[in-house]
Amino acid sequence: MKIHEHQAKEILSRFQTPVPFGIVAFSVEEAERAAAKIFETKRCERVAVKAQIHAGGRGKGGGVKVVTSQKEALAAAGSMLGKPLVTRQTGPEGRVVKRILVEQGLQIERELYLGLLVDRERRSVCVIGCAEGGMEIEEVAREHPERIIKEWFMPGEGLTEKKAEGVVRRLKLEGEVARKTERFLGTLGEAFIKEDCSLLEINPFVVDRSGEVWALDAKMVLDDNASFRHPEWEQLKDPDEENPVEEEARKLGISYIKLDGQIGCLVNGAGLAMATMDIIKHYGSEPANFLDVGGGATTEQVTHAFRMILTDPNVKAIFVNIFGGIMRCDVVAEGVTKAAREVGLKVPLVVRLEGTRVDEGRKILSESGINLRTAKDMDEGARMVVELASAARH
Repeated sequence: MKIHEHQAKEILSRFQTPVPFGIVAFSVEEAERAAAKIFETKRCERVAVKAQIHAGGRGKGGGVKVVTSQKEALAAAGSMLGKPLVTRQTGPEGRVVKRILVEQGLQIERELYLGLLVDRERRSVCVIGCAEGGMEIEEVAREHPERIIKEWFMPGEGLTEKKAEGVVRRLKLEGEVARKTERFLGTLGEAFIKEDCSLLEINPFVVDRSGEVWALDAKMVLDDNASFRHPEWEQLKDPDEENPVEEEARKLGISYIKLDGQIGCLVNGAGLAMATMDIIKHYGSEPANFLDVGGGATTEQVTHAFRMILTDPNVKAIFVNIFGGIMRCDVVAEGVTKAAREVGLKVPLVVRLEGTRVDEGRKILSESGINLRTAKDMDEGARMVVELASAARH
């Protein structure tokens, strides 16, 4: 679950992480008042006006502006609120900005990068540091991997002072700044564990001219699997940033993630769903979604899942790939045929069924009257659906 920058900073502040003073605004008038308050109370020379969307690269897209007066703050807010912001992560359509963060400006001496994430391979938390902040960390890691600092700790142990000292030493920080950065890292480690994060990124982490350290930006992703421990997370959700189809799927107990390809996928099991996307890419096309109906889906859930795929106008063909263990092939067949009739299927459909009650499922499909093709295995089905999608595009 993604949350906004201002929400991440509010959480971090509870752990005594230094964050700039900021005020959230939902209108240009609120932004102007926020700027006036910050100029007055913080005696700063400038404030930052920052668009709040669930995507990175806001600065490069014009979603972060540093201003020196209330009038400029008003103009900056007016240029963002209610308008789409396009970044590398939003796609060409962008995201409409509904809220902004007006924040005190800092006199920055140095920018660095600090981040924590779950390392599933090591079953631990990885701390990442880099002496170059404000840049895409993926780009630095790709072009200059030797500049990336890594340290690991077990969630039950927490980030110890010794390990925090090691990270800071490798960042070549010294004196009081080093000690403050060690404490800063300690607060991040505590927040990461207690708030059940899967990612916590401070980019940039800055040192100002007086030697104070700050989280100038904060990105926090919360692990949905821990939501039962955090009823307060419900208040952090922003419906304007949620994909409505993904939200519908979540309520129905279906795992659905929209992607940018042309082939819709309806699969049971996360592993098989990943393999299905891989084989579609292998044959030269792109999946339009990740969709796992699970092992115990009902006919109604399968019907809903099929409809979800068809809400995407980019879908040129659909691949239903089911290996039934707990999931019964006849249930899948009933759901697919029901949805296809209700929506009036207009794109090619390829179905591969194998496993529990497969004969009954194949019979339902063959007697449905729906224009579809069946495949004997996943490889044949993938090749077939890629060819059909290519023909449909042309």
